[in-house]
This record gives sequence, C-alpha cells and structure tokens, in this order.
Amino acid sequence: MSVDQPLRASIAPMQCDSNKMPENIVLIGPMGSGKTTIGKRLSVLLGKQFIDCDHTLEQRLGVNIALIFDLEGEQGFRKREHQMIKEICGHSNVILATGGGSVLMEANCELLKNFGTVVYLKTSVRQQLARLERDKTRPLLQRPDREQHLHQLAEKRNPIYAGLADITIQAKDLPVEQMARHTLTVLEQYAKAPECIT
Repeated sequence: MSVDQPLRASIAPMQCDSNKMPENIVLIGPMGSGKTTIGKRLSVLLGKQFIDCDHTLEQRLGVNIALIFDLEGEQGFRKREHQMIKEICGHSNVILATGGGSVLMEANCELLKNFGTVVYLKTSVRQQLARLERDKTRPLLQRPDREQHLHQLAEKRNPIYAGLADITIQAKDLPVEQMARHTLTVLEQYAKAPECIT
C-alpha cells in the first residue's frame, strides 16, 4: 500500500490514541531512509520501546558492523542478524528499525510480517547519497562507485521492501520531526481503516 499525502506545515502537538496503534511497528527500507531517526522519534510519540537491530547487534557483540563484515563476510553477518531479529520479535510494544539488507533472507521477512505492521520508508538514491555523503561506517558503501552500487542495491531490494510492506511512505527532504509526525498520521489512518490506505 502506498502513501504519499501532503504534510502539514506546522508541527503542533498531535492527539494520538496509542491504543489504536499497532502493537509493534517495523521500519524497513534502504540505508539512509531514516529508519533509526524516525523510529526514535516515533517511539517517544507513541510510548513504545525503540530497537535498532544493527545497533543492538553491535552492543551484544562489542564490535561494529564493519568489523563483523571483515571477519565473517556478509553471509556471517546475515546469520547473526537473523538471530537478532528472531530474538527481538519475542518482544512487544516495539518500534523496530531493521538493517537495509535484512529483507534478503526470506525467514526474516516472515518474522517481520508476523511481528507487526511493516512500514517501508521509500527513498531515492539521490536522497541516500546526500544523507550518507560523510558516512564511513557502512561496509557496503566503502567503495568508489557508491552511486552505481546504491542503484544496484535498489534494483534488487526495493521490490522486496514493497512486497513486504503494509504501508509505503515516500521519504521527504524534511526535518525528522515532520517526517515522524507524518508517519504517525498514516499509521493512525491505517489502524482505523487499513483498506483505505492506497
């Protein structure tokens, strides 16, 4: 389901009935789509626990994602990521920000779909390049052909994101607060009438 509604210019306090919200909300999308920043703000607005899968994995292992890639390769990282997602899906009242490549494993898609309402933060390669320009931490970006590689990732992953999502929200070049509140508005509408979100 795709959502691309006009955003309000103001960001006045929003009245939200958290009881009508999905118990768990899963944010998916490519790197740089705002899953972590928007997720953190949503967790405050909704009074839910925020969990970032990558950050939680780093804390658990005591090393960063780049080192895991170096030592175990992408396949080794994906196995660890799967175990972390499986563990997180045992929690409740959660907003979960997933890694961009987590959807490559079908078992993860099944877990996430069953866990909560899946929100795809759809982002263009142009937006990714702008947001990740100074990023030195993501293993898949440490290469000279960043733009070409991001296009290749998008071609492979975007159809998976779209197929998994209950709601698709087009990323805007706006402050986090506005994007979070826009996402909240869409979630409220979805909670009331999922069939009306088109």
